[in-house]
Amino acid sequence: MPEVRIAVRVRPGASRTKVRGSYGDDRQLVVAVTAQPVGGAATDAVIAAVADALGVRPARIRLVTGHTSRSKLLAVDADDESAVRARLESLLG
Repeated sequence: MPEVRIAVRVRPGASRTKVRGSYGDDRQLVVAVTAQPVGGAATDAVIAAVADALGVRPARIRLVTGHTSRSKLLAVDADDESAVRARLESLLG
């Protein structure tokens, strides 16, 4: 199954969950979540938000790096790699 890697920049403690925009020169996907960065809650919320935005199940997304960082790398197991990449590009703006 094809894997799509996505660099994300997390904004924990936001007023609402939002997946849109890019951060930095490497175009990290900005993911704002209401969860606080305590006990992995923000990471779990990020995975759920990205899954919803890309139209995949959260079980298809795993954290590769960045367990305690605002910058994370996610791997998405995609049935339709081109559809996931197209959706990602639209989210990055």
